[in-house]
Amino acid sequence: MAHFETRTGSEEIYRGRVFTVTKDTVTLENGAEGIREIVHHHGGACVAALTEDNRVYLVRQFRYAFGQEIWELPAGKLEAGEDPLEAAKRELGEEAGLAADHWRDLHPIWPTVGYCSEIIYTYLATGLHPVPMHLDEDEFLTPESLPLDEAVAMCLDGRIVDGKTIAALLKIQALRAKGEL
Repeated sequence: MAHFETRTGSEEIYRGRVFTVTKDTVTLENGAEGIREIVHHHGGACVAALTEDNRVYLVRQFRYAFGQEIWELPAGKLEAGEDPLEAAKRELGEEAGLAADHWRDLHPIWPTVGYCSEIIYTYLATGLHPVPMHLDEDEFLTPESLPLDEAVAMCLDGRIVDGKTIAALLKIQALRAKGEL
């Protein structure tokens, strides 16, 4: 039997530029009532841009919520109804100054399933070539290429802490180990 909850009510608590928060009343599978506070987010797209000599492009970016600069793959939020692959292509150009000839779907990840509807669509980009980089006016970051093996080691030893980056890089490493890349 599949587990379930049924929403019986919803109240919008906050509406912002990036997300909305609701407080939902639910009926649990045992008939009891529960409360769920949910962050509704349009999702994002994330790109692992891999060179022919197995270097991957990462960006260093300050993240205010954590008060520090972290390593991440190029990524950005989706506009409502935007195609995730088109968003990934846009973000690769904006943040890394790259375009790609080949794209592989690494499948979506759901980073915070307990309270947020965000889905991050992850892609592998190859056949890279430079294009003009054009950051948003409120965006400050530095792109750098690192050997893929070093980036994976950074995931494993805690120097890379961003979940979408860890997931995508470990997926690529697993595909390489299986001979699929």
